[in-house]
Amino acid sequence: MKAFAQADRFVSEVEGKKLRPAYVFVGDEVFFRKRFREAILAHLVPADVRDFSLFDYDLADTDLTEILDRARTPSLMAPFQVFFVRGVKTLFGRGSNEEKLAAIEQYCKDPNPAALLVFVADHISIPADVRRMDMTDKERYERIRETLGQFCGIVELARVEESEAVRWIAEYCGSRDVNMETDGARELVDALGGDMMMISNELEKLILYVGQKKRITLGDVETMVLAAKQRTLYELTDAISAKDRVRALEVLDAILSSGDGDEAAIGHLYMLAKTFRQMLVILERNVRDQRALWAALWQGFRVPPFAAEDIIRQARRYKSKRELTSGIRLIAKADLALRSNPPTKRLVLEKLVLDLTTEPRPESPWMQDELPV
Repeated sequence: MKAFAQADRFVSEVEGKKLRPAYVFVGDEVFFRKRFREAILAHLVPADVRDFSLFDYDLADTDLTEILDRARTPSLMAPFQVFFVRGVKTLFGRGSNEEKLAAIEQYCKDPNPAALLVFVADHISIPADVRRMDMTDKERYERIRETLGQFCGIVELARVEESEAVRWIAEYCGSRDVNMETDGARELVDALGGDMMMISNELEKLILYVGQKKRITLGDVETMVLAAKQRTLYELTDAISAKDRVRALEVLDAILSSGDGDEAAIGHLYMLAKTFRQMLVILERNVRDQRALWAALWQGFRVPPFAAEDIIRQARRYKSKRELTSGIRLIAKADLALRSNPPTKRLVLEKLVLDLTTEPRPESPWMQDELPV
């Protein structure tokens, strides 16, 4: 398992304290970033001095020079310091950035042995099949390799192959003395698109759900994951695509009245945005059957088998790509509103449903479809 093997190597370096002065975490797979952070905290940052030894910065808010100065300065309160630095994208923005990169190189040549710098390049997405990597992400990754990679350790946080995820589930369940049916593991991975963070979270819930039975079946997965998360979502998008405002609001109310309710609003938006992007691809590639659907949607972006016909039908209700991209923009606005601590998250989601079920204005004949930025 390539992705997990690389993760294990980094964790072993942390455990053995055989570390380079700085690393770059490249990729947006949250599962591995969480695992690495936990390993660093467990082996390098004592809990009783964590306030004095663990720091999170964003280059969009804090100057690189200030971060490097703090990394160079030994702490009087903690034996070791760790600096997580986000916003790596700003190191490669417009204008000359040679001075910033040279400053990091200079630090790595003469580092503080009691400090670790971790640059987080989560603006890059690395698919399980690198041949499907977006050209922009590929160029960004190559630039990091050619610059920061010369003096920092590069650690990939890539998506995993579906088969790897299934094997990880079996191994993890074994470590918890729980047996999981192979069909159930495959269904869990397929339903959640290979997203390891979501898979691990749902797996923990399943383990608690089966309790002393110590066995997770396909039925348990369908009951706890698919029925609650996926099927209801496609009921919502079905009502939205049909412009059935009343039914869409009823389904939304059912979603918010069960499980985590309003607290899971961000997760609901994430899944809704993903479905709209899937429908956009379906419309762009003129997908008409399941066979064409599997070819059009890449690994990690596929829909569960039970939803294949539904999503094709829903996508074909939209008359143009413009209508779908407009929906994606509305979801993005709602996401921003939710993250701005609104008085009620339910109101934000209800307004979004109302906007998404509004009939689009007729397009002028000379206007062409536009693709999302």
